[in-house]
Amino acid sequence: MRLLSTLLLAGASLAPLASAHAYVWGVQVNGQDQGRGDAQPGYIRKVQNNDPIKDVKSADMTCNRNRGVNTKTLNAKAGDKITVIWAHNNKGDDIIADSHKGPVQVYVAPAKSEGKGNVWVKIASEGFEHGVWATDKLRKNGGKHDFTMPSLAPGEYLIRPEIVALHEGSNVGGAQLYMACIQFKVTGGSKSLPAGIAIPGAYSATDPGIKFNVYQKPMPAYKPPGGPVVHI
Repeated sequence: MRLLSTLLLAGASLAPLASAHAYVWGVQVNGQDQGRGDAQPGYIRKVQNNDPIKDVKSADMTCNRNRGVNTKTLNAKAGDKITVIWAHNNKGDDIIADSHKGPVQVYVAPAKSEGKGNVWVKIASEGFEHGVWATDKLRKNGGKHDFTMPSLAPGEYLIRPEIVALHEGSNVGGAQLYMACIQFKVTGGSKSLPAGIAIPGAYSATDPGIKFNVYQKPMPAYKPPGGPVVHI
């Protein structure tokens, strides 16, 4: 009986971990659901699973682990409202564990670059604002994170949403990063992308936006990794 109780307690302690991870399920364009993104043909580069990337120097930081090649491209115009839908396993589920506090960001790069080199430009970022973490807002919004498609010159682009979960971030290598690459064909804009950052390359395990203790009181100012948002 004591052994059974021990096993039940162990299972209960592991339950939150089972629901902790996340991935990008799909996208809405101006409120119109585009369906699951990694279905075939898919507009999201299919990833191996919903596990995080913890080595910020890994090649998996670009578009996640075991990413496939897009076989479909979404259409959007400059100024469109883009909604990234995050999930744990399926749309509308528990999204990500409450313990996982951190920023939610979005980068863009030319699709032809395959995400290699100093090509990633940050176009949206939310961190710790007015006492609320961006991940808390994400959960409250049912996994939906909105941004506006920049006024990009016509062409094909990779959009890279990202979560940096900092619940273990007080230790070097403890932060958990989640990301995906979504392919868009953009029209209606005119501006070229400026030089960006390399992912991997720009992040370090000791960056103050990655090695950060979310349990500090009072909470100091927090600046997400990757530099400021570029307005295009």
